[in-house]
Amino acid sequence: MAHNILLVDDDVDYLTAMRLQLESAGYHVTAVESVAAAHEALKTLTPDAAVVDLMINEPDDGFIMCHFLKKHHPSVPVILVTAVTSETGLDFDASTKEERAWIKADVVLAKPVRFEQLERELSRLGVEA
Repeated sequence: MAHNILLVDDDVDYLTAMRLQLESAGYHVTAVESVAAAHEALKTLTPDAAVVDLMINEPDDGFIMCHFLKKHHPSVPVILVTAVTSETGLDFDASTKEERAWIKADVVLAKPVRFEQLERELSRLGVEA
């Protein structure tokens, strides 16, 4: 049975490309463009993993979504993807236990994310196609 991935990003091109690649790899994908749509999807879906953009509609939407997911679905691995470093020059990650504690993401990946990179992290988190 295919693992369910929740993909949340307001960049329609990125969302479409990642959805198609994940589906081609054998995952079932629920792709949404907003936090509101993610909350709606989560009413009927418990994903096996979530891939969430940091700056969805508001600059902190990704943090809020990660906190919500970990509060309501603590066992679901969350991958936070962000273009913060390329847009601001600030280095941002979740490599320490303290950073992961407040970010509430299991992994932080810098955009642009290569599919192989995402697939490797999903596999490392135990969510293989």
